[in-house]
Amino acid sequence: MGLLSEILLLPLAPVRGSLWVLDQVVADAERQYYDPSAIQAQLRFLEKQLEAGEIDEETFDRAEDELLDRLEASRFRQTET
Repeated sequence: MGLLSEILLLPLAPVRGSLWVLDQVVADAERQYYDPSAIQAQLRFLEKQLEAGEIDEETFDRAEDELLDRLEASRFRQTET
């Protein structure tokens, strides 16, 4: 049955290949999004912006909260695997 199903599903091969590529892109994007070193670098950059007066305290607090949430999620994801 395996050979027969492969022959019947052959026209769908490009779709399966596209889905595989899409899964790889999503996985890589998630790795980058939750990379602790990248998040910490963004936190440092955000602090420099605040010190330089490029952003106000409220904007800093919002962005910092978001980055800290991502960092916490990153650590949670690492303990799951």
